[in-house]
Amino acid sequence: MKNRNIDFSMVLALAVHDMKNSLGMLLNSLDELREESKDTLNNSSRFNTLQYEAERIHNDLVQLLGIYRLGNNNLSAHSEEHFVPDFLSEHLARHTSLLNGLGIRCSIEADTINGFFDADLLTGALNNTINNAIRYTRTQIRLTANERNGHLVIAVEDDGPGYPDNMQHTETPSFKSLDFNTGSTSLGLFFASAVAELHSEGDRTGFIKLHNSGQLGGGVFEIWLP
Repeated sequence: MKNRNIDFSMVLALAVHDMKNSLGMLLNSLDELREESKDTLNNSSRFNTLQYEAERIHNDLVQLLGIYRLGNNNLSAHSEEHFVPDFLSEHLARHTSLLNGLGIRCSIEADTINGFFDADLLTGALNNTINNAIRYTRTQIRLTANERNGHLVIAVEDDGPGYPDNMQHTETPSFKSLDFNTGSTSLGLFFASAVAELHSEGDRTGFIKLHNSGQLGGGVFEIWLP
């Protein structure tokens, strides 16, 4: 038999890329279906679960591709100037139909500031964070943005039970710390932390922070970008 040198990691990356695109098309179809039959589907717990889980898997695939590129030193931030309130409004729009279906209120409180960041990378990190907030919140989610200590700080808050003590930190999760036996691998936090660190200015790099000191009483995810 002819010997074939197959890069299996590349094969997996290509497969993940195809699955991500297919799920993106599925999510668009679900949005259209909800709009066509909103009188019945908005109150359907099964439809809401279907849309939530499809979104969650799509986010996981985006993160896997990002981590693959990171491992191959092929992921970098291409920062451009963005008006932060508009960026958050456009970002939240993709979650509106699911939030409405679940009866979750969402507000944006952003200072009228511009930020320099890679919109695609930040979107990937925030999508996962909002998806987690949807999972754990009780009634509402709050997005905020302001400038602190020379950083653009974007936060996602919820009114759920909050982060456990061992998750409240500013350290970068290591890849070796990911645990597939606990049911929560923290893959999203690893990816978000990597995205933050790809943003740098001088000797400063971005980072994430998790705590329970927000206005809604639940968990607060913050990404700090220099």
